[in-house]
Amino acid sequence: MRKEPFAVGSFVHVMKRGARGMPIVQDAGDRWRFMLMLAHFNDHFLSETWYRDLLDEGIMETLRHASTWPAKNPLVAIEAFTLMPNHFHLILKETEENGVSRFMHKLGTGMVNHANAKYKEKGSLFQGPYRSRTIVNDTYFRQAAAYVMVKNVFELFPEGYEKACASFDEAWEWAIHYPFSSLGHYAGVIVSPVLANPLLKELFPKPREFRSFAHDVLSGRGDIPFAELENDLEDL
Repeated sequence: MRKEPFAVGSFVHVMKRGARGMPIVQDAGDRWRFMLMLAHFNDHFLSETWYRDLLDEGIMETLRHASTWPAKNPLVAIEAFTLMPNHFHLILKETEENGVSRFMHKLGTGMVNHANAKYKEKGSLFQGPYRSRTIVNDTYFRQAAAYVMVKNVFELFPEGYEKACASFDEAWEWAIHYPFSSLGHYAGVIVSPVLANPLLKELFPKPREFRSFAHDVLSGRGDIPFAELENDLEDL
């Protein structure tokens, strides 16, 4: 895994790509499995039979914690996430030393093992280790959040990204119901158990505030020129 010393309390944008640009998820089951891992692997404890535990309690279609597990003790604080067909983005807070690297190791290993078992493949699902960038201030944090959750989900809009930007209201209503991103949480349409007391809720207490900010960022009216931010983040 990538070795980078993140100071405790720092926020980090993390991205992990599929090998050779290939998909890391192939169907709805894979996408939901990612959500389960995001929720349950962010913990010092991990049952070797974690999925069986969920099956036994009939909660594998939820993000509920199994009753047989100890109280959750997270490795990191998850601020934002978006799953794309061939990569995923996370914004994480380092809450303890090496928390980010430990969590990313568990998540990456779990996804590889699942894909290899399900599709009878061998080798890595991913293109090398995860890549990361420390978020240096609140301005960068706000715009990175809009990039991770809005720009990326808009790229999945059925009529394409340019149409999404041109028809922001329509695309926003579509995007906030994309179930494999935290955007719906910040838009006020769901409460995600994956996120715990995120800083972004403090920066944008009302959903309409984040919506307005995201519109400005995608329109090029953010504090950092969006093309500059995008180039910086695309280098991950």
